[in-house]
Amino acid sequence: MRLPSSEVSLSLNIEINAPCERVFTAATDWNRQGEWIFATRVSGESPPRVGSKLQAFSGLGPVGFLDTMEVSAWNPPERCDVLHTGRVVRGSGSFRVEAIDNTRSIFTWEERVIVPFGAFGRLTWLLIKPLIWIGVSLSLRRFAHWAEKYHEA
Repeated sequence: MRLPSSEVSLSLNIEINAPCERVFTAATDWNRQGEWIFATRVSGESPPRVGSKLQAFSGLGPVGFLDTMEVSAWNPPERCDVLHTGRVVRGSGSFRVEAIDNTRSIFTWEERVIVPFGAFGRLTWLLIKPLIWIGVSLSLRRFAHWAEKYHEA
């Protein structure tokens, strides 16, 4: 018997003292995302494009889960969307960058994930969402500082 699933979402943004192009390039430098995303190592095809495959291992040491993704929209320097295709995380995510002026941007991280197990899954999401929010918030603060100094290696 398969229990129904439902979609939940998380959206956070941060102002960054860097132009859109730099912020977008920094955010989509898959192999360096581990420098700013809390407890996550990412690898992906380069150069990024629609259809590019990504893998992110989130966890501490060997304990965690693999999040596989595929780029579903690629519109530099404004937007990158992915489809989460793994066993644990399914749904979609987006990075969006909007210019405030020539030197500042707003970066938005948005996730819409499918939570399995019906009401039990939704309850579990309500319990862990504050922890996920804290982790993403910390990551975005790290990203803002990192993107302001970012240069391609």
